[in-house]
Order: sequence, then C-alpha cells, then structure tokens
Amino acid sequence: MRIDVLTLFPDYLAPLELSLIGKARRDGIVDLQVHDLRTWTHDRHRTVDDTPLGGGAGMVMKPEPWAEAFAAVRAVGQETLGADVEPLIVFPNPAGAPFAQATAQEWSQCEWIIFACGRYEGIDERVYEHLADTGYEIALASLGDYVLNGGEVAVLAITEAVVRLVPGVVGNAESLVEESHSDGLLEYPLYTRPASWSDPAGVLREAPQILLSGDHAKIAAWRHEQSVERTRQRRPDLLAEADGSGSSS
Repeated sequence: MRIDVLTLFPDYLAPLELSLIGKARRDGIVDLQVHDLRTWTHDRHRTVDDTPLGGGAGMVMKPEPWAEAFAAVRAVGQETLGADVEPLIVFPNPAGAPFAQATAQEWSQCEWIIFACGRYEGIDERVYEHLADTGYEIALASLGDYVLNGGEVAVLAITEAVVRLVPGVVGNAESLVEESHSDGLLEYPLYTRPASWSDPAGVLREAPQILLSGDHAKIAAWRHEQSVERTRQRRPDLLAEADGSGSSS
C-alpha cells in the first residue's frame, strides 16, 4: 500500500514512524510519504491561504497549491505503481461521512491513498470540484461531531486504523477478528495472569472461572454474551443497527 500525506506540518506525522505502522514502513509493507504543501507555492512568503470571499472570520486555503500538489504527487505515485493506478483522495473534514471500522476495512484494500490535511477555515471548494471533474475518487471523512485545528490528527488516527488491517502488519491476524466493532459489537472483557489479584486497596479480584475451564465452546459463548451486554450498556445504538431497528433498510 502507498500512502501520501499533504500537510503544512510534516512533523505532525512523525508518530507514524513508531510502533506497528513504523515497522510496516521499514518492512516495505507500506510506502508512506509526507509532503509539505508549501513546496507548491511560488511567492517569497510561501502563501497557502487568503481571506474568504464574501467576508467572514478566518482564512481559506488557496486552490493553486493544492492543484499543483495533487498533480505532482499523482505523477510520482504512478511512476512507482503504474500509470493505470489511481489514488483515493481522503479529506479529513467535520462535514464528511463518519469514519468507522467498516471504512477502515474498505480502505485497507486500497492500493493507494492520498490524505489532504486542511487547515484554517477549510479548503477552497473549487479544489473538490476540480478533482471530481478530473476523475479522482474523493472521500470526506469525519472522526466525530467536533472540529479540530487541522486534518493531521485525523490522518494519524485513520492511518493507524487502516494500515493495521493490511495483511502482514499485525503479527496475529486472528486478533483483528474479535476486536470492538469488527462484528458490530464491543469487545468482551479481557483478563490475563494472575487469575487472582489483590488490588492496591487489598480487594481480591478473581478472573471469571470459565476462562480457566479449558472449554473453548463455553468460553466463546460467554465472551459473546459479554460482548452483547457490554454493547447494550455502553453503545445501545449499535445493537439497534444490528437488529435493523436503527435504519430504514
């Protein structure tokens, strides 16, 4: 998988050198390149924004650097991947579709993703129009109903969620199957040794005995029950979606 990130703050993406994502990069599973958007400016101030037409607070990112950046990154990417390979361009945006585990699973199948990190009040709308007219596949993704200063934090989260699903990134692929949201439910409670533990207050806390039984069928049934109950308590909306009562389909 190839990932390109366009940003005004390349250092913001430094954590992608760490942990499993960093190892995937070093192992050649993921080719992740971070680009400074100001590379595609041509004035001595390296200007990327201007005041909004029609008035209003804040600044809007200019279309010219973005158009040049997408063209340049696309050309380099196609030299590596082939002229017939086109990227999915993802804009983190609070007005986008909610990013979910299903989205991560879908995007983990992509050969190439370009993330575009907006800043200030946002990006000139004509950038989206230009990309759509040029034939790019575009997605606007939201982490939730709140606003961040820029897209970099969202890109960190989305990249980790997507890349960890790429084959070879997580050592034990079976662990991905039982995670929260993988089957529409929250994950069951987890325990490890010691089976009996006295907490700092002196309270003895025992792990559920069924986990020590060795009966894998009963353990699986218990875990499913726990997942359903945890989901009912913490995210009842997910249960509504699962039984169809939360949608019109």
